[in-house]
Amino acid sequence: MKPLSIGEVAKRTGIRTSALRYYEEAGILPTPARVSGQRRYDADAIHRIDVLRFAQQAGFTLEEIKTLFNGFGRETPLSSRWRSLAKAKLRELDLLAVRVQRMRHAIELGLKCGCIRVEDCTLSPAHIPEGNGRREKAGCARSC
Repeated sequence: MKPLSIGEVAKRTGIRTSALRYYEEAGILPTPARVSGQRRYDADAIHRIDVLRFAQQAGFTLEEIKTLFNGFGRETPLSSRWRSLAKAKLRELDLLAVRVQRMRHAIELGLKCGCIRVEDCTLSPAHIPEGNGRREKAGCARSC
């Protein structure tokens, strides 16, 4: 396959040329060869961008993706790299899920509040479970 221009890579991947240049500068994509000053990508760049976009969809940060691509020895298979980063990301998502539940509970309690003045409201962080499933009874002195 003949080398691809940055415009052709952008068209095939749906990534703006400015993003491709940014990924290069950030060290996520390797610097492509240049012909007459223009970037020329090989077909592997398309596959690398597909993996990058997949990882972004899975919630990985650009720094984590950079680690996926460059943070291991060359002999480390992609599957091992992915497994290592994915386990850490799953732990992060578990913590986030607990936080989302706490936020949801707080919002639901707040919706029940009928207080007119802040000074009358007794809602507090103590009414939100700590992630252990225990819920304390919430309420305001007046209408909650």
